[in-house]
Amino acid sequence: MTQPTTQAISPFFIVSNVDQTIAFYCDKLGFETRFQEPDRSPFFAIVGRDGAQLFVKSDGDTSPLPNSKRNPSMRWDAYVYTPDPDALAVEFSDHGAVFSELLKDTHDGLRGFEICDPDGYVLFFGRPK
Repeated sequence: MTQPTTQAISPFFIVSNVDQTIAFYCDKLGFETRFQEPDRSPFFAIVGRDGAQLFVKSDGDTSPLPNSKRNPSMRWDAYVYTPDPDALAVEFSDHGAVFSELLKDTHDGLRGFEICDPDGYVLFFGRPK
């Protein structure tokens, strides 16, 4: 019997401003807008790059709550696998992205870097060493 497969998982971030979030992910990280509602001043959007994507939503009342605000030792809100974190770091840097942790080999056996978005969500881009 063949087991059904899954293709991807998409974190869902509550953000302060969907337009600002779209601009950050598209301009700094090379994502594209895959969906937004409505077309102007959206309250919901899906941004993605290759197989990675995020759902972002703002209701005007709920504040973003990244993991690091709940527990500083639990920094990452999303892990984005990339087979070549070195090349991706160069691309992001060329687009003006600021790293919250520079490219390195981590103590837990990964190679990658961290980017913090405008609402404080931390994304780790990397792979096992």
